[in-house]
Amino acid sequence: MAKGFKNYSNVWVLVLLLLVGGLTGSAIGNALAPFLPWLKATSTIGLKPFTLDLQFFNLTFGFTFALSPLTALGLLLGYFIYRRV
Repeated sequence: MAKGFKNYSNVWVLVLLLLVGGLTGSAIGNALAPFLPWLKATSTIGLKPFTLDLQFFNLTFGFTFALSPLTALGLLLGYFIYRRV
């Protein structure tokens, strides 16, 4: 059964594992930051929020991704777990 699942890999499983890995890495990084200050180093990537106002319809776009060392490690770990499944 696992072989058939691997042939039809689901992108939502990958997104979920990346999300869990990134959140776990960020949480561990925040917990260890007082003891290891270099874990606070983050790079922010994305688009600042902006709003499209059409009087009857308001739409806000925006995306920000804050990447720290342990967040990147968590994302990699989530990807490796996905490859194993």
